[in-house]
Amino acid sequence: MTQMSNRTAQTQKGLVMVFALLVLLSMTVLGVASVSSSLMQNKMASSLERKSVAFDAAEAALAGVVFESEDESLLANAGLSDPLSEARQQNALDRTVETLSCFDDNRTDRIITSTGLTRGTRHIAEGNYRDNPEVRSWSRTTFVREQACRGSSNVIGGSNINCHVFMIRGCGQTAGSNYAVANTLSAAVFAPATGQ
Repeated sequence: MTQMSNRTAQTQKGLVMVFALLVLLSMTVLGVASVSSSLMQNKMASSLERKSVAFDAAEAALAGVVFESEDESLLANAGLSDPLSEARQQNALDRTVETLSCFDDNRTDRIITSTGLTRGTRHIAEGNYRDNPEVRSWSRTTFVREQACRGSSNVIGGSNINCHVFMIRGCGQTAGSNYAVANTLSAAVFAPATGQ
């Protein structure tokens, strides 16, 4: 009887040890999964923040082109030109074979830096839009086409004024990123018709 109770006690001790090891293993797996999940969520949040900052930089670049194109002190200075006037001097974008990329070399360019926008200035100096994290902000502007203006005004429809259509692409890029976040704006400007 004593031998049987000793075996039963040893068997129970063995089962308790196996059960304890299983509990310890499951807790280890849960701990590793929890840490892994936390690290993944942290990376996702960091990536989302970087994309958000890059998008803000792209929006600022669009605003910079509009700012310069409406800056009276810049427009009144014969020695300086605004982005739309510069783009109008170049070849039109052929949208059937070309795209307006953030990385085109032959488009008018405006850089928006952490110093902001200043009246009477062409914003073409290199610099960061933000330093922490480091973010670049720039725009590309291109002339698309000239077309008759549409609208209810007989004055516009019957005059020698046409609508000059431009595409502006704002671009933002965080340091270390292989891609740029972009947003596009189309703008139509009233101007004398070509050849008249």
